[in-house]
Amino acid sequence: MAVRLLFLSCLLMIMTGCAAPRTVTKNMNVTAYCDCSKCCSWERGSWKYLKLDFWNRYVSAGRSKGRKYSGLTASGTKPTEPVPGLMSLDSLKHPWMIPFRVVFPWLWFQQDGTIAADTKYYPFGTRMYVNGYGWGVVADRGGGVKGSTRLDLYHDSHRDALVWGRKKMKVIIEK
Repeated sequence: MAVRLLFLSCLLMIMTGCAAPRTVTKNMNVTAYCDCSKCCSWERGSWKYLKLDFWNRYVSAGRSKGRKYSGLTASGTKPTEPVPGLMSLDSLKHPWMIPFRVVFPWLWFQQDGTIAADTKYYPFGTRMYVNGYGWGVVADRGGGVKGSTRLDLYHDSHRDALVWGRKKMKVIIEK
């Protein structure tokens, strides 16, 4: 009897959609940022040491001006760009990447990118899919990212962030 009840409850969860994550599609303004001094407002060296400590980075604007810049996100993680993984549609679109993904084990598995969003609307850990970027997780807050319709995507280079620019597009949000 208990097995039958367990089976029926699992079947009911699958049929009603409780077992699958809910998704919402929303039109959003999506911009890009990187870890450079222009995007993240930091500078090398401190005037306190006459800029001779050029290996250290310091925040150059905002409330934290003068503090050391760690490069970590607001949630305390290192920002990353998404990695599609070995078994993905990206491998079919870019077959020349398959040998690299086979040789380097850290490219075998899919990794989510870093997204900056307003944490009033999207708490840390919210997973989103942005077309042209891939899956990402909210792990950062941006200074200019305010409201429920703004996102900032992390890119590894400033050039890639500039190429992305500002786009208005549909974003899939996992709840």
